[in-house]
Amino acid sequence: MIVFLTTVHVTACVLLIMIVLLQAGRGAGLAVFGGGGDTLFASPSGSSALKKATVTLASVFALTSLMLTLLGGRAEMRSVTGRAGPPVAAPQTPPQQQQPAPAAPATKP
Repeated sequence: MIVFLTTVHVTACVLLIMIVLLQAGRGAGLAVFGGGGDTLFASPSGSSALKKATVTLASVFALTSLMLTLLGGRAEMRSVTGRAGPPVAAPQTPPQQQQPAPAAPATKP
């Protein structure tokens, strides 16, 4: 499911970028020294098919982003104690007996 959503998400991203770049700009509406300020509140120009495609792809992008976030977050919300099995008891070993220290080697005269 996550692989399918990721594929749809990446495809929507690439198509959205291409469609936005295909649309005609409004000119320099926010230029530093004016120029084109009258087009800021004018009705948008361009093809209605490109606008519909932009809105559709933006919606797909938003929905897949939300779904991927929700699905990715559920994997992280698992409890560590829920995944762990019952505690394992340490093996009991008999107390170690002290062994005598090895004798020192004999010295040669």
